[in-house]
Amino acid sequence: MSNNWLDADDRPWGRWEEYLNVPGYRVKRIIVHPGQRLSLQRHKLRSEHWVIVAGHGQFSLDDALFPVTVGEKVFIPVGGVHRIENDGTENLIIIETQLGVCDENDIERLEDDYGRS
Repeated sequence: MSNNWLDADDRPWGRWEEYLNVPGYRVKRIIVHPGQRLSLQRHKLRSEHWVIVAGHGQFSLDDALFPVTVGEKVFIPVGGVHRIENDGTENLIIIETQLGVCDENDIERLEDDYGRS
């Protein structure tokens, strides 16, 4: 069986898969397992657009917290402090489009459940 991604990585909260990475933008699928959440983080070199395609969760951006579910979109500006948590019983799946300098080293973790901050 072949895959359609350029790169992928398993993380303690789930997995990400990269489908497109060209100068200026990148597209990933992010899978967050039930009961898990991403680190509280920000990026200095990129913004992100997320579309929720499966599951539901709680999304925080700066001081706002709100529920998200299938079909909803969120925009994370450069420097926006953000996190998402899967509060459901099925995988939360996000299609993420990054704009700017799209490098995995552009993650500043402010809090992390898995000791990576």
